[in-house]
Amino acid sequence: MGAIPVLAALFIVVPTLLRPEIPNVAVNSDDVISIEYSKQHLKKISFGVSENIGAQTTQVLTISNDGQAVYSLTKDGYSEPDKKYLLSKEEMTKITGLIKETGLMEIPQTSFQVKSDLDEYDKYGLQVTLNGKSVNIQWPDQNSTQEFIPPLISQVQNSMDDIIAEIIK
Repeated sequence: MGAIPVLAALFIVVPTLLRPEIPNVAVNSDDVISIEYSKQHLKKISFGVSENIGAQTTQVLTISNDGQAVYSLTKDGYSEPDKKYLLSKEEMTKITGLIKETGLMEIPQTSFQVKSDLDEYDKYGLQVTLNGKSVNIQWPDQNSTQEFIPPLISQVQNSMDDIIAEIIK
């Protein structure tokens, strides 16, 4: 009798462990999503008496509900031509599932403090609007802060970086 609950648990847990991707059970065709992801490489610039932090490069990826993606790059103050890309329906389902299933939309507005002794660091931003609800998150790379960046933010960051790599290859 005691083996039945154990076997039932194994039938539930083992397939989940063998399938590491994010499930997209909560994704439905009525979902409306838009994403804007930005990545800036910031550098401290000294003017003798004062210091300022400026962006050496800024990358922005905008994804609309229909899978249309636009990638823009600004380097040393000069914009390069935008690159357009169309994400497949499967890619959009994966991204929407990632955002819905991980609870990203429930993250409270949080500020991550950057270490004061840094001359250069990367800063990321993510604005997601899903079915009328928006969340805006900004964070530095993990090495630039003493605070813990939640893994789900890193997971979304990696997904966005993978799309950018696909666009610019």
